[in-house]
Amino acid sequence: MAYSIFVTEDDEGIREMIQMALENFAYDVTVFGNAEDTLKASENEAPDLFIFDIMLPGMDGIKAVKLLRKNHKTAETPILFLTAKDTEMDAVIGLDAGGDDYLPKPFGIMEMAARVRALLRRSAKEAPKLLKAGGLSVNLSTREVNVNGKNVELTFKEFELLTLLMQNSERVLPREELLETIWGSDFVGEPRTLDTHIKSLRQKIGDNTDNPKYIHTVRNVGYRFREA
Repeated sequence: MAYSIFVTEDDEGIREMIQMALENFAYDVTVFGNAEDTLKASENEAPDLFIFDIMLPGMDGIKAVKLLRKNHKTAETPILFLTAKDTEMDAVIGLDAGGDDYLPKPFGIMEMAARVRALLRRSAKEAPKLLKAGGLSVNLSTREVNVNGKNVELTFKEFELLTLLMQNSERVLPREELLETIWGSDFVGEPRTLDTHIKSLRQKIGDNTDNPKYIHTVRNVGYRFREA
């Protein structure tokens, strides 16, 4: 299931840009032009993440976030503030109000996506100890992988890749996200490194590249784990 994100931004151009960018990363995005509408929607559905512009018409982002923090449904939901002013005071006010991070405008899409991923990882509930799909099972405690009753030896990177894909079942994981999460943001290796590891992983778990049962290639985007 895709993570849900509520974006509150009064500038239509920025709002549409954020929505398009996050949807390209396979997030479920709902946008609002004011804080009042966001708060109303939050009464029925608590998203996995809020993105709030500080300066909004009517109720500002600071006041809205303080109200969200008083609601048990959204008290722990991560919040990313957007601010037009790159000053220390803006950051302090936003974080003191209950925000978890802030991003000054103008900002790059990749930086915003990285911050969103970091906040979602930080707030994620404890993962199950055993991941299963068909004849494939992964024990996160012992780091053992079993395929149709037989143990399979994976390298460290292969295990991390398989776990990440299974934990995000059905969501398309972009190549950039996989590389940053598994290899780190400062990775400078060969661009085919990810594909090489995916190929090796598929062979070890008995996944056919041409007709995959588990790891599916999404052309020009990345990979998705889905039991066929």
